Amino acid sequence: MTKAKNAKIIYTLVDEAPGLATRSFLPVVTAFAEAAGINVATRDISLAGRILAKFPDRLSEERRIPDDLAELGALVREPEANVIKLPNISASTPQLKAAIKELQGKGYDLPDYPEEPKTDEEVEIKARYDAVKGSAVNPVLREGNSDRRAPDSVKNFARKHPHSMGAWTPDSRSQVATMRDGDLRSSEQSTTITEETAGKARIEFVAPSGEATTLKAGMALAVGDIVDAAVMRRNALRTFLAEQIADARDRDLLFSVHLKATMMKVSDPVIFGHVVSVFFQDVFAKHAETFAALRVVPDNGLGDLLVKAATLPEDQRAAIEADIRDALAKGPKLAMVDSDKGITNLHVPSDVIIDASMPAAIRASGRMWGPDGTLHDTKFVIPDSSYAGVYQAVIDDCKAHGALDPKTMGTVPNVGLMAQKAEEYGSHDKTFPAPGEGVIRIVTASGQVLLEQQVKQGDIWRACQTRDVPVRDWVKLAVNRARATGWPAVFWLDDQRAHDRELIAKVRDYLPEHDTTGLDIRIMAPTQAAAFSVQRMRAGENTISVTGNVLRDYLTDLFPILEVGTSAKMLSIVPLINGGGLFETGAGGSAPKHVQQFLAEGHLRWDSLGEFLALAASLEHLAHVTGNPGAKILAQTLDKANGRFLESNKSPSRKCGEIDTRGSHFYLALYWAEELARQQEDTALGGAFAPLAVKLKENEAGINEELLAAQGRPVDIGGYYRPDDKLANTAMRPSRTFNALLDSLAG
Repeated sequence: MTKAKNAKIIYTLVDEAPGLATRSFLPVVTAFAEAAGINVATRDISLAGRILAKFPDRLSEERRIPDDLAELGALVREPEANVIKLPNISASTPQLKAAIKELQGKGYDLPDYPEEPKTDEEVEIKARYDAVKGSAVNPVLREGNSDRRAPDSVKNFARKHPHSMGAWTPDSRSQVATMRDGDLRSSEQSTTITEETAGKARIEFVAPSGEATTLKAGMALAVGDIVDAAVMRRNALRTFLAEQIADARDRDLLFSVHLKATMMKVSDPVIFGHVVSVFFQDVFAKHAETFAALRVVPDNGLGDLLVKAATLPEDQRAAIEADIRDALAKGPKLAMVDSDKGITNLHVPSDVIIDASMPAAIRASGRMWGPDGTLHDTKFVIPDSSYAGVYQAVIDDCKAHGALDPKTMGTVPNVGLMAQKAEEYGSHDKTFPAPGEGVIRIVTASGQVLLEQQVKQGDIWRACQTRDVPVRDWVKLAVNRARATGWPAVFWLDDQRAHDRELIAKVRDYLPEHDTTGLDIRIMAPTQAAAFSVQRMRAGENTISVTGNVLRDYLTDLFPILEVGTSAKMLSIVPLINGGGLFETGAGGSAPKHVQQFLAEGHLRWDSLGEFLALAASLEHLAHVTGNPGAKILAQTLDKANGRFLESNKSPSRKCGEIDTRGSHFYLALYWAEELARQQEDTALGGAFAPLAVKLKENEAGINEELLAAQGRPVDIGGYYRPDDKLANTAMRPSRTFNALLDSLAG
């Protein structure tokens, strides 16, 4: 058995359901990897870990933790990087505040989050906390573009065992509503940086008096970068929302709003706040003074308002709650997050995330859950029109032709432009609510005005930046995938949108750098590309979507949820630009619900298949880079084990008392050990795993009994955002037999 030096995989520690699952699966990974001379190290990128890393000056030495995210940010620029990234919490303000409160309760000397800082110290504290809010992790780690697809084993399983799909009929009244003007898309300006405009730039607000206030200094612009500026008009947004609320009421449609308040952590919470304050306009007007005293921020949702109102004297609280009930009765019915608990679409900005909520609704006949606990036709409100038409195109196809059939439908993998904080998802530090009437502009070091927008108080101004090297790499990756598959590759770019025109010019420049002979490569506007791809999918044909960063996020949930029932089963590879590899394990949108069930009844239904697939790809990459033959065999045998895992239907059940996440990890370990023992390429490695394979099989019934015995009662893990290690590890590793057998492998 040959071992190579410096073979190392970094495994990220996260939170919620995937974090709990890691406590069960990582011991398997570590034991198997060590047998082949591979070191598995961990780094903490959880929300709680990110918070604690920002306040070393307030913590005792033994309670300080390193800034693992910053370390990983440097590592992914190195050729030897091999990182397995699990989905972590992209925190909204309510989630951030809840995590802070929990950590304070555990004795960590953390300050409260100052939503409205009054002193320089509070401004500095808020800046530290804001650095961990929203999508704080992905822009740091994604130093490459995305190659995301359904593995053949997953696709074949979905065809043999199709998931449920709601029936569609032409008389469905569900529809997407989006702005026609005054939104970010309609106002967008874009330019490509030249030698003349390269260098340091600043973003500034200029009042009518001519006084300029710098909003951001030191914005680095390199030759070839695409830079955008756009503004969401506050008044146009509120008028649009009022019209949609009234229309939903008049047409008896559920009203829902679909945003990305986690990734777009500056703009989308503000937009969400406008939805809340327009829907409950009379309530906010009547209780304006009280809400100001309570520091009610509509951006945090109806749930935060109710929590703060609960601190008032009984008569005041009752009056506010009565007015809210009256507004709900007079308005359209709201789509619900949890009908039984009365949690609406407007309670928490991070509860309804567009890339998860829209595919789920399309899969359920274009309907969402109403207050009565049943599904209803829905008005899906997506204020900015940049990508809203994609969902409407899929809805139109389903209305015309019925639900897609998982047994026959084709696949739509994605090549996504996301490296180096590309496009909208890298705009957090360049997005500002306008402080008043005037102009917000980007000015070069020489004083040249690059882009500018007229603004009024409360408008949302945003600049985005897309670097040239990631675009070149994106085009190369698209051509490589088209060549490898023989499928059409479609760049989802709209020549009527300013940013896309700049990208189209680059795509046309860079495609001739590659051999595209015999390839079908097209450029289509997103709405047309969606209609084209769904039409082909319905016919059983496959189409590669080549998209920007936001559409990458949306489509890698939309199509997988329709194709294979979940995005958690996708293979997500990020070939890093400098030669390393980042291997992502699926989306985490359903993680909170899984944790709730686990805490209530000891059953965790998190599906780790995406993690299994990512690990196989990571091992394959490691073998290629380091020459470790054991890594190659681990990858090959894990791939076979994954196929057996699917065919044997050992994924977690939704029901307590049946197989859960921990049971699925046992079976993956069993199948993997058996495949390793069976392979003949490395007999020493096979010999190391043969006894384990036999023992796992012999003890299958007993291990299952131990795992199932842990279900059926509430579980205390000592915290939601930062569980107690001993309690959580014990809960996630309840089989003494399985644990002992893994320990025996390590000797």
